[in-house]
Amino acid sequence: MQMFKRLDRTLVVVGALALVLAATPAGAQVFVQCPGDTNGNSVEDGGESWPANQQCFHLAAGDGFARMADGSPSYIFSFTDLNGLVSAPTSPTDAQGNTDAQNRVLEAGMLAAAWPAPTIVMYEGAEAYLTLTNVGMMIRPDLFDAHTVHFHGHPNMATVFDGLPESGLSINMGASLSYYYKITEPGTYMYHCHVEATEHMQMGMLGNLYVTPAQDGTPHSYDGKTYSQFVYNDGDGSTGYDRAYPIQLGSFDWDFHNASWTVQPLPFADMKDEYFMINGRGYPDTVIPGTMAAQPLDPDTGEDLNGPVDSQEVSSLITALPGERVLLRVSNLNVTTENTLMSPSIPMTVVGRDAKQLLNPAGDPLYYQTNSVTMGGGMSYDVMLDIPTTALSGETYFLYSSNLYQLANHDESEAGLGGMLTEIVIQ
Repeated sequence: MQMFKRLDRTLVVVGALALVLAATPAGAQVFVQCPGDTNGNSVEDGGESWPANQQCFHLAAGDGFARMADGSPSYIFSFTDLNGLVSAPTSPTDAQGNTDAQNRVLEAGMLAAAWPAPTIVMYEGAEAYLTLTNVGMMIRPDLFDAHTVHFHGHPNMATVFDGLPESGLSINMGASLSYYYKITEPGTYMYHCHVEATEHMQMGMLGNLYVTPAQDGTPHSYDGKTYSQFVYNDGDGSTGYDRAYPIQLGSFDWDFHNASWTVQPLPFADMKDEYFMINGRGYPDTVIPGTMAAQPLDPDTGEDLNGPVDSQEVSSLITALPGERVLLRVSNLNVTTENTLMSPSIPMTVVGRDAKQLLNPAGDPLYYQTNSVTMGGGMSYDVMLDIPTTALSGETYFLYSSNLYQLANHDESEAGLGGMLTEIVIQ
Protein backbone atom coordinates (compact mmCIF):
# COMPACT_ATOMS: atom_id res chain seq x y z
CA MET A 1 0.00 0.00 0.00
CA GLN A 2 3.00 2.31 0.36
CA MET A 3 3.17 2.17 -3.41
CA PHE A 4 -0.19 3.93 -3.54
CA LYS A 5 1.19 6.78 -1.43
CA ARG A 6 4.06 7.16 -3.87
CA LEU A 7 1.85 6.78 -6.94
CA ASP A 8 2.58 9.37 -9.62
CA ARG A 9 0.47 12.00 -7.94
CA THR A 10 0.60 14.25 -10.96
CA LEU A 11 -1.10 11.58 -13.06
CA VAL A 12 -3.68 11.01 -10.34
CA VAL A 13 -4.52 14.70 -10.10
CA VAL A 14 -4.62 15.19 -13.87
CA GLY A 15 -6.79 12.11 -14.28
CA ALA A 16 -9.14 13.19 -11.53
CA LEU A 17 -9.31 16.69 -12.98
CA ALA A 18 -10.35 15.22 -16.30
CA LEU A 19 -13.07 13.23 -14.54
CA VAL A 20 -14.32 16.33 -12.73
CA LEU A 21 -14.44 18.42 -15.86
CA ALA A 22 -16.16 15.73 -17.89
CA ALA A 23 -18.54 14.24 -15.34
CA THR A 24 -21.31 16.81 -15.61
CA PRO A 25 -23.13 18.63 -18.41
CA ALA A 26 -21.12 21.24 -20.28
CA GLY A 27 -20.94 24.63 -18.61
CA ALA A 28 -22.59 23.46 -15.36
CA GLN A 29 -19.55 22.80 -13.18
CA VAL A 30 -19.12 26.04 -11.24
CA PHE A 31 -22.00 28.45 -10.81
CA VAL A 32 -22.28 30.96 -7.97
CA GLN A 33 -25.71 32.40 -7.17
CA CYS A 34 -25.27 35.69 -5.35
CA PRO A 35 -27.60 38.59 -6.30
CA GLY A 36 -25.71 41.52 -7.78
CA ASP A 37 -22.47 39.56 -8.08
CA THR A 38 -21.77 40.02 -11.78
CA ASN A 39 -18.47 38.12 -11.93
CA GLY A 40 -19.35 35.21 -9.65
CA ASN A 41 -16.57 35.65 -7.10
CA SER A 42 -18.83 35.98 -4.00
CA VAL A 43 -17.16 39.31 -3.14
CA GLU A 44 -18.73 42.74 -3.64
CA ASP A 45 -16.39 44.50 -6.07
CA GLY A 46 -16.31 48.06 -7.36
CA GLY A 47 -19.24 48.84 -9.63
CA GLU A 48 -21.42 46.05 -8.23
CA SER A 49 -24.57 46.84 -6.30
CA TRP A 50 -25.59 44.20 -3.79
CA PRO A 51 -28.85 44.15 -1.85
CA ALA A 52 -28.55 45.43 1.72
CA ASN A 53 -27.72 42.87 4.43
CA GLN A 54 -26.41 40.30 1.95
CA GLN A 55 -23.52 37.92 2.56
CA CYS A 56 -22.05 35.47 0.04
CA PHE A 57 -19.65 32.59 0.51
CA HIS A 58 -18.09 30.01 -1.81
CA LEU A 59 -16.65 26.72 -0.55
CA ALA A 60 -15.10 23.76 -2.32
CA ALA A 61 -15.53 20.20 -1.01
CA GLY A 62 -12.70 17.77 -1.65
CA ASP A 63 -9.68 16.11 -0.03
CA GLY A 64 -6.19 16.96 1.15
CA PHE A 65 -3.83 16.46 4.07
CA ALA A 66 -3.25 17.80 7.57
CA ARG A 67 -0.19 17.36 9.76
CA MET A 68 -0.70 15.84 13.17
CA ALA A 69 1.28 17.17 16.12
CA ASP A 70 3.63 14.17 16.09
CA GLY A 71 4.56 14.97 12.48
CA SER A 72 2.40 12.31 10.86
CA PRO A 73 0.43 13.27 7.73
CA SER A 74 -3.29 12.51 7.90
CA TYR A 75 -5.44 12.17 4.80
CA ILE A 76 -8.64 14.23 5.17
CA PHE A 77 -11.86 15.28 3.45
CA SER A 78 -12.96 18.86 4.08
CA PHE A 79 -13.86 22.27 2.64
CA THR A 80 -11.83 25.12 1.13
CA ASP A 81 -12.51 28.87 0.96
CA LEU A 82 -13.01 29.95 -2.67
CA ASN A 83 -14.20 33.51 -2.00
CA GLY A 84 -12.61 35.95 -4.41
CA LEU A 85 -12.08 33.44 -7.23
CA VAL A 86 -14.06 34.42 -10.32
CA SER A 87 -16.38 31.70 -11.59
CA ALA A 88 -18.81 33.55 -13.87
CA PRO A 89 -19.75 31.63 -17.06
CA THR A 90 -18.05 33.82 -19.65
CA SER A 91 -16.39 32.89 -22.93
CA PRO A 92 -14.15 31.40 -24.18
CA THR A 93 -14.83 27.83 -23.07
CA ASP A 94 -12.93 24.57 -23.34
CA ALA A 95 -14.13 21.27 -24.81
CA GLN A 96 -16.17 20.53 -21.69
CA GLY A 97 -17.90 23.92 -21.78
CA ASN A 98 -15.95 25.38 -18.86
CA THR A 99 -14.43 28.84 -18.94
CA ASP A 100 -10.84 29.41 -17.89
CA ALA A 101 -12.19 31.09 -14.75
CA GLN A 102 -14.29 28.05 -13.86
CA ASN A 103 -11.33 25.75 -14.37
CA ARG A 104 -9.17 27.90 -12.08
CA VAL A 105 -11.82 27.64 -9.35
CA LEU A 106 -11.91 23.86 -9.68
CA GLU A 107 -8.14 23.59 -9.62
CA ALA A 108 -7.87 25.91 -6.59
CA GLY A 109 -10.19 23.64 -4.61
CA MET A 110 -8.41 20.41 -5.47
CA LEU A 111 -6.17 18.86 -2.81
CA ALA A 112 -6.82 21.98 -0.71
CA ALA A 113 -9.04 20.67 2.11
CA ALA A 114 -8.69 22.71 5.32
CA TRP A 115 -8.72 21.25 8.83
CA PRO A 116 -10.87 22.51 10.39
CA ALA A 117 -12.99 23.80 7.54
CA PRO A 118 -12.88 27.59 6.94
CA THR A 119 -14.50 29.63 9.72
CA ILE A 120 -17.77 31.26 8.61
CA VAL A 121 -19.06 34.40 10.33
CA MET A 122 -22.60 35.58 9.55
CA TYR A 123 -24.65 38.35 11.13
CA GLU A 124 -28.22 38.50 12.35
CA GLY A 125 -30.60 39.85 9.71
CA ALA A 126 -28.40 38.83 6.78
CA GLU A 127 -29.58 37.01 3.70
CA ALA A 128 -26.73 34.59 3.17
CA TYR A 129 -25.89 32.67 0.01
CA LEU A 130 -23.37 29.87 0.40
CA THR A 131 -22.25 28.09 -2.77
CA LEU A 132 -20.68 24.65 -2.46
CA THR A 133 -18.67 23.26 -5.38
CA ASN A 134 -17.72 19.57 -5.23
CA VAL A 135 -14.24 19.37 -6.79
CA GLY A 136 -13.78 15.62 -6.29
CA MET A 137 -11.18 13.52 -4.48
CA MET A 138 -7.70 13.89 -5.93
CA ILE A 139 -5.98 11.21 -3.87
CA ARG A 140 -8.96 8.87 -4.24
CA PRO A 141 -10.23 9.45 -7.82
CA ASP A 142 -12.15 6.18 -7.46
CA LEU A 143 -14.54 7.96 -5.06
CA PHE A 144 -17.50 9.90 -6.45
CA ASP A 145 -18.88 11.05 -3.09
CA ALA A 146 -21.55 13.73 -3.01
CA HIS A 147 -21.32 16.45 -0.35
CA THR A 148 -23.54 18.95 1.46
CA VAL A 149 -23.30 21.77 3.99
CA HIS A 150 -25.37 21.25 7.13
CA PHE A 151 -25.72 24.50 9.15
CA HIS A 152 -26.02 22.67 12.46
CA GLY A 153 -28.67 24.03 14.81
CA HIS A 154 -29.93 27.07 12.88
CA PRO A 155 -33.54 27.13 11.61
CA ASN A 156 -33.71 27.02 7.83
CA MET A 157 -36.21 28.63 5.49
CA ALA A 158 -36.57 25.36 3.59
CA THR A 159 -35.52 21.76 4.23
CA VAL A 160 -33.93 21.63 0.79
CA PHE A 161 -31.12 23.80 2.20
CA ASP A 162 -30.61 21.83 5.41
CA GLY A 163 -27.90 19.57 4.02
CA LEU A 164 -29.60 16.28 4.94
CA PRO A 165 -29.45 14.09 1.82
CA GLU A 166 -32.72 12.41 2.78
CA SER A 167 -34.72 15.66 2.57
CA GLY A 168 -32.53 18.03 0.57
CA LEU A 169 -30.04 18.18 -2.25
CA SER A 170 -26.55 16.68 -2.38
CA ILE A 171 -23.89 18.08 -4.68
CA ASN A 172 -22.25 15.59 -7.00
CA MET A 173 -18.67 15.85 -8.19
CA GLY A 174 -18.13 18.71 -10.62
CA ALA A 175 -21.32 20.55 -9.69
CA SER A 176 -22.30 23.55 -7.54
CA LEU A 177 -25.28 24.37 -5.35
CA SER A 178 -26.06 27.70 -3.66
CA TYR A 179 -27.70 27.48 -0.24
CA TYR A 180 -29.92 30.32 0.99
CA TYR A 181 -30.23 31.22 4.67
CA LYS A 182 -32.22 33.96 6.39
CA ILE A 183 -30.10 34.54 9.48
CA THR A 184 -32.40 35.04 12.46
CA GLU A 185 -30.69 33.79 15.62
CA PRO A 186 -27.24 34.81 16.91
CA GLY A 187 -24.96 32.38 18.70
CA THR A 188 -22.28 29.74 18.25
CA TYR A 189 -22.98 27.07 15.66
CA MET A 190 -20.95 24.71 13.49
CA TYR A 191 -21.24 23.15 10.05
CA HIS A 192 -20.41 19.82 8.48
CA CYS A 193 -21.14 17.53 5.57
CA HIS A 194 -24.19 15.33 6.21
CA VAL A 195 -23.65 12.81 3.39
CA GLU A 196 -22.36 9.50 4.80
CA ALA A 197 -22.05 11.61 7.93
CA THR A 198 -20.04 9.21 10.12
CA GLU A 199 -17.36 8.81 7.47
CA HIS A 200 -17.23 12.37 6.15
CA MET A 201 -17.25 13.94 9.63
CA GLN A 202 -14.57 11.53 10.88
CA MET A 203 -12.50 12.45 7.83
CA GLY A 204 -12.65 16.15 8.74
CA MET A 205 -15.60 17.89 7.05
CA LEU A 206 -16.25 20.09 10.12
CA GLY A 207 -15.99 23.83 10.65
CA ASN A 208 -16.64 26.76 12.99
CA LEU A 209 -19.68 28.92 12.24
CA TYR A 210 -21.14 31.69 14.37
CA VAL A 211 -23.69 34.46 14.03
CA THR A 212 -23.14 37.93 15.51
CA PRO A 213 -26.18 39.75 17.00
CA ALA A 214 -27.92 42.88 15.76
CA GLN A 215 -26.84 44.55 19.02
CA ASP A 216 -23.19 44.57 17.85
CA GLY A 217 -21.89 48.11 17.43
CA THR A 218 -24.27 49.64 19.99
CA PRO A 219 -22.32 50.36 23.19
CA HIS A 220 -23.63 48.90 26.45
CA SER A 221 -22.03 49.14 29.86
CA TYR A 222 -21.84 46.13 32.16
CA ASP A 223 -19.96 45.60 35.42
CA GLY A 224 -18.09 48.89 35.02
CA LYS A 225 -16.98 48.33 31.41
CA THR A 226 -18.42 49.39 28.06
CA TYR A 227 -18.62 46.87 25.24
CA SER A 228 -19.58 47.09 21.56
CA GLN A 229 -19.30 43.35 20.75
CA PHE A 230 -21.80 40.87 22.14
CA VAL A 231 -22.79 37.21 21.91
CA TYR A 232 -26.53 37.88 22.09
CA ASN A 233 -29.02 40.76 22.06
CA ASP A 234 -28.91 40.93 25.83
CA GLY A 235 -30.05 44.56 26.21
CA ASP A 236 -27.76 45.12 29.19
CA GLY A 237 -24.26 44.32 27.92
CA SER A 238 -23.97 41.14 30.00
CA THR A 239 -22.72 39.12 27.01
CA GLY A 240 -20.22 41.79 25.97
CA TYR A 241 -16.60 40.87 25.33
CA ASP A 242 -13.26 42.39 24.27
CA ARG A 243 -12.00 39.63 21.99
CA ALA A 244 -13.25 36.23 20.82
CA TYR A 245 -11.81 32.88 19.74
CA PRO A 246 -13.48 29.91 18.06
CA ILE A 247 -12.57 26.69 19.86
CA GLN A 248 -13.72 23.56 18.02
CA LEU A 249 -12.96 20.23 19.66
CA GLY A 250 -12.22 17.33 17.34
CA SER A 251 -10.43 14.01 17.10
CA PHE A 252 -9.23 11.51 14.50
CA ASP A 253 -9.01 7.73 14.32
CA TRP A 254 -5.57 7.15 12.80
CA ASP A 255 -6.46 3.70 11.43
CA PHE A 256 -9.65 5.04 9.80
CA HIS A 257 -7.82 7.87 8.00
CA ASN A 258 -4.96 5.58 7.00
CA ALA A 259 -7.38 2.98 5.63
CA SER A 260 -9.06 5.63 3.49
CA TRP A 261 -5.65 6.83 2.24
CA THR A 262 -4.47 3.33 1.35
CA VAL A 263 -7.79 2.15 -0.15
CA GLN A 264 -8.64 -0.39 2.55
CA PRO A 265 -12.02 -1.31 4.08
CA LEU A 266 -13.02 1.35 6.58
CA PRO A 267 -13.14 0.12 10.23
CA PHE A 268 -16.46 1.68 11.25
CA ALA A 269 -17.17 -0.83 14.02
CA ASP A 270 -13.68 -0.39 15.51
CA MET A 271 -13.58 3.40 15.29
CA LYS A 272 -11.53 4.79 18.18
CA ASP A 273 -9.98 8.25 18.07
CA GLU A 274 -6.30 8.60 18.95
CA TYR A 275 -5.51 12.18 17.93
CA PHE A 276 -7.32 14.82 20.00
CA MET A 277 -7.27 18.37 18.74
CA ILE A 278 -8.47 21.95 19.18
CA ASN A 279 -9.15 23.70 15.87
CA GLY A 280 -7.45 20.88 13.99
CA ARG A 281 -4.21 20.90 15.97
CA GLY A 282 -2.76 18.94 18.87
CA TYR A 283 -0.43 20.46 21.44
CA PRO A 284 2.18 21.93 20.98
CA ASP A 285 0.93 22.90 17.49
CA THR A 286 -2.14 24.48 19.14
CA VAL A 287 -0.02 27.42 20.30
CA ILE A 288 1.53 28.20 16.91
CA PRO A 289 0.06 31.61 16.02
CA GLY A 290 -1.65 32.00 12.66
CA THR A 291 -1.40 29.51 9.81
CA MET A 292 0.79 26.47 10.36
CA ALA A 293 3.81 26.80 8.13
CA ALA A 294 4.91 23.16 8.21
CA GLN A 295 3.25 20.97 5.61
CA PRO A 296 2.72 17.21 5.81
CA LEU A 297 5.41 15.19 4.10
CA ASP A 298 5.16 11.70 2.69
CA PRO A 299 6.93 9.52 5.30
CA ASP A 300 8.65 7.51 2.56
CA THR A 301 9.62 10.07 -0.06
CA GLY A 302 9.65 13.37 1.86
CA GLU A 303 7.31 14.79 -0.79
CA ASP A 304 5.13 17.74 0.20
CA LEU A 305 1.71 16.12 0.08
CA ASN A 306 -0.31 19.31 0.24
CA GLY A 307 1.51 21.36 -2.37
CA PRO A 308 1.30 25.11 -1.76
CA VAL A 309 -1.79 24.90 0.46
CA ASP A 310 -1.68 25.77 4.16
CA SER A 311 -4.33 23.33 5.34
CA GLN A 312 -4.45 24.29 9.05
CA GLU A 313 -5.20 28.01 9.33
CA VAL A 314 -7.05 28.34 12.66
CA SER A 315 -4.73 28.82 15.62
CA SER A 316 -5.84 27.78 19.10
CA LEU A 317 -3.52 30.18 20.93
CA ILE A 318 -5.49 32.57 23.18
CA THR A 319 -3.92 35.93 24.00
CA ALA A 320 -5.39 38.63 26.22
CA LEU A 321 -4.59 41.73 28.25
CA PRO A 322 -5.11 41.96 32.02
CA GLY A 323 -8.73 42.85 32.81
CA GLU A 324 -10.09 41.82 29.39
CA ARG A 325 -13.15 39.68 28.89
CA VAL A 326 -12.49 36.89 26.40
CA LEU A 327 -15.26 34.97 24.64
CA LEU A 328 -14.62 31.34 23.75
CA ARG A 329 -17.02 30.04 21.11
CA VAL A 330 -16.67 26.36 21.98
CA SER A 331 -18.18 23.66 19.75
CA ASN A 332 -17.85 19.91 19.49
CA LEU A 333 -18.47 17.72 16.45
CA ASN A 334 -16.74 14.55 17.59
CA VAL A 335 -18.11 11.35 16.10
CA THR A 336 -16.86 8.91 18.74
CA THR A 337 -16.59 10.61 22.12
CA GLU A 338 -17.70 13.33 24.52
CA ASN A 339 -15.21 15.94 25.68
CA THR A 340 -14.76 17.97 28.85
CA LEU A 341 -12.83 21.21 28.41
CA MET A 342 -11.23 22.67 31.58
CA SER A 343 -9.94 26.08 32.62
CA PRO A 344 -8.63 25.41 36.14
CA SER A 345 -7.07 28.82 36.80
CA ILE A 346 -9.51 31.27 35.16
CA PRO A 347 -13.18 30.52 35.92
CA MET A 348 -15.55 30.19 33.00
CA THR A 349 -18.81 32.15 32.92
CA VAL A 350 -21.26 30.28 30.69
CA VAL A 351 -23.71 32.73 29.03
CA GLY A 352 -25.11 30.50 26.28
CA ARG A 353 -25.49 26.93 25.16
CA ASP A 354 -26.42 25.53 21.77
CA ALA A 355 -26.83 29.07 20.36
CA LYS A 356 -29.31 30.10 23.07
CA GLN A 357 -28.71 32.74 25.73
CA LEU A 358 -29.17 31.23 29.19
CA LEU A 359 -32.35 32.91 30.49
CA ASN A 360 -35.24 31.87 32.70
CA PRO A 361 -38.86 32.19 31.49
CA ALA A 362 -39.00 35.75 32.84
CA GLY A 363 -35.97 36.72 30.77
CA ASP A 364 -33.52 36.93 33.68
CA PRO A 365 -29.95 35.63 33.12
CA LEU A 366 -29.10 32.12 34.24
CA TYR A 367 -25.36 32.53 33.69
CA TYR A 368 -23.15 30.40 35.89
CA GLN A 369 -19.48 30.00 36.75
CA THR A 370 -17.62 26.75 36.34
CA ASN A 371 -14.18 25.40 35.55
CA SER A 372 -15.29 22.92 32.90
CA VAL A 373 -17.91 22.25 30.24
CA THR A 374 -18.78 18.77 28.99
CA MET A 375 -19.99 18.42 25.43
CA GLY A 376 -21.31 15.68 23.23
CA GLY A 377 -21.20 15.84 19.46
CA GLY A 378 -23.23 18.74 18.06
CA MET A 379 -23.13 20.88 21.21
CA SER A 380 -21.79 24.41 21.68
CA TYR A 381 -21.12 26.75 24.60
CA ASP A 382 -20.53 30.50 24.83
CA VAL A 383 -17.96 30.88 27.60
CA MET A 384 -16.46 34.07 29.07
CA LEU A 385 -13.00 34.22 30.62
CA ASP A 386 -12.53 37.29 32.82
CA ILE A 387 -8.78 37.83 32.84
CA PRO A 388 -7.66 39.06 36.27
CA THR A 389 -6.54 42.68 36.39
CA THR A 390 -3.58 41.45 38.44
CA ALA A 391 -2.38 39.09 35.69
CA LEU A 392 1.18 39.82 34.58
CA SER A 393 2.47 40.07 31.04
CA GLY A 394 3.97 36.73 29.97
CA GLU A 395 1.92 34.64 32.38
CA THR A 396 0.50 31.46 30.84
CA TYR A 397 -2.68 29.62 31.78
CA PHE A 398 -3.98 26.39 30.28
CA LEU A 399 -7.17 25.18 28.63
CA TYR A 400 -7.36 21.43 28.16
CA SER A 401 -9.33 18.20 28.22
CA SER A 402 -9.93 16.70 31.65
CA ASN A 403 -9.85 13.24 30.05
CA LEU A 404 -6.14 12.71 30.50
CA TYR A 405 -5.79 10.09 27.78
CA GLN A 406 -6.72 12.86 25.34
CA LEU A 407 -3.52 14.75 26.23
CA ALA A 408 -1.37 12.74 23.83
CA ASN A 409 -0.70 12.63 20.11
CA HIS A 410 -1.51 9.08 19.02
CA ASP A 411 0.97 6.76 20.78
CA GLU A 412 3.40 9.40 22.09
CA SER A 413 3.13 8.05 25.61
CA GLU A 414 6.58 9.28 26.66
CA ALA A 415 6.81 12.46 24.60
CA GLY A 416 5.17 14.84 27.07
CA LEU A 417 1.82 16.55 26.87
CA GLY A 418 -0.02 16.78 23.57
CA GLY A 419 -3.50 16.49 22.19
CA MET A 420 -6.42 18.64 23.33
CA LEU A 421 -4.53 21.37 25.17
CA THR A 422 -3.79 25.02 24.43
CA GLU A 423 -2.48 28.10 26.24
CA ILE A 424 -3.92 31.42 27.41
CA VAL A 425 -1.04 33.90 27.28
CA ILE A 426 -1.20 37.31 28.97
CA GLN A 427 0.29 40.03 26.79
